[in-house]
Amino acid sequence: MGVKAALPRYELYFYNVVLCMAMLWAARWIFDVSSSNSNRKTFKTSVQSGWHYSGRKMDTADVEWMMWFSTFREHIIFALSGHVIFAKICTLLAPQYRSLVFMVYGMLAVFTSMGWAYVTLILSHCVLLYSISLVKLRWLCFVAGLTTLATFKMEPFISWQAGFVSGSFELRPLLFYGGCGFTIMRCLSFALENCERKDGNYSILELLKYNFYLPFFYFGPIMTFDKFYIQANNPNLTRKDGEMWNISIQALLNLGVIMIVAVILHFMYILTIPSDMKLLKHISDWALAGLAYLNLVYDWVKTAVMFGVINTVSRLDHLDPPKPPKCITMLYVFSETHFDRGINDFLCNYVYNYLGGKHDNVLDELIGSLCTFGITALWLGPSWVVFIWVFLNCFGLNFELWIAKFFTMEPFISIEMAISESMSRRIRAVFNTFNFWKIVLYNVLVLNSLEFANLVAKRLLLKGFPFTTITVMFVTYCLIQLIKERERRQALIDDPDPIPPPAPTPTDPTWERQKTSSLLLEGKK
Repeated sequence: MGVKAALPRYELYFYNVVLCMAMLWAARWIFDVSSSNSNRKTFKTSVQSGWHYSGRKMDTADVEWMMWFSTFREHIIFALSGHVIFAKICTLLAPQYRSLVFMVYGMLAVFTSMGWAYVTLILSHCVLLYSISLVKLRWLCFVAGLTTLATFKMEPFISWQAGFVSGSFELRPLLFYGGCGFTIMRCLSFALENCERKDGNYSILELLKYNFYLPFFYFGPIMTFDKFYIQANNPNLTRKDGEMWNISIQALLNLGVIMIVAVILHFMYILTIPSDMKLLKHISDWALAGLAYLNLVYDWVKTAVMFGVINTVSRLDHLDPPKPPKCITMLYVFSETHFDRGINDFLCNYVYNYLGGKHDNVLDELIGSLCTFGITALWLGPSWVVFIWVFLNCFGLNFELWIAKFFTMEPFISIEMAISESMSRRIRAVFNTFNFWKIVLYNVLVLNSLEFANLVAKRLLLKGFPFTTITVMFVTYCLIQLIKERERRQALIDDPDPIPPPAPTPTDPTWERQKTSSLLLEGKK
């Protein structure tokens, strides 16, 4: 019950109107705060001169965005354009060597930007983890890979390895840690896939081809070795009908989003305002809620655009890269929450699904999620904020399973069967509303600061109760219903006339699993 349950059209129109009015109201508040406080002392370092003809300053608080689309834009375009040109020439003249050309160009680009000592450091880690992979012990590969990753997250190992890189420019620290971190994860993926190979071993050349593919080298996303190996060595380079058109449209869409974000950063300082706690205490509860939400939407847009640019290049190379993350606007369950689909696929493939099984057993789910979030904490870099974020998200993921199990018991199943599907959908949406704000608050914690997340929680749940709390939750309920409507229509497109399976009996071992639809969730994947 629930996915294909339709609501009256007038009800959906009402939800759309409420949501649009609420978002416009919150945007107006943030715009007013940005306009009237652009000269604050706390804004001087991050709100700087923007487009002269607009007469507005620009929010430059996000170093990563400014690096990609302002400060080092020409360097990135030059490096990726060179990759595309050489890859295209090789594809036309000697397609069987294209993965080798990818590797050579990538190594030359890394050598040019970071120096020979950095290339040597990367190669030493590749050789180390390749040697361990020859033993074909899965646990040993994990221990070696995670230990090596830890050396880039903890002192004094960080300073010692950073000493191999001479010279300095603004982008060098980011390239150093990005390249090293993603290298270790790629080497770990290679080692684990080599353990699964029954006949012989992959060569170290295959590892170097995989690791030095330039579009993925510094910034990801991570594409697991099994997928990269098959696609990079695929002799069939013919494209599907309309594929180049889709790639062109995606590139233009990314360009359009970049321009829209630039406009927003000139008129709403959504990245700088959360750092000024004195100012936040004087803005309205509604503006604070909108600010928290927009910060998550912005982070998703940034990730989607940066990966979108890289994915466009890799699709030109006949690869099928990880898809962009699911928009935060569409999330209301922890099981689908991630901001990097590459890392998410890596962890699900090698840890979460491997240990968690079918995710219908409480103990297996707990072990799988604990190990998954433990590796996530190491990847992000151990700190108290990361530990708190990991604990809250791990608890949220397991709590969903516990509640789903609880609501498969009587009398809840009988109650749900007795009510209409549309009413079941409304009840679920009420509970999903609270889940949505848990996801927002937990992720605001790691994207902004503990102080900002604490202020938002207090204003929405304590000081703003009951008016602000009920108003925000009602608007969120409208959003959840619109998300469910989109999922309903997509389900009808994917499976317009499904054949219903035979009804299970209490003696059927699938009885409990097929009854796991709860009043809280549409289901876990």
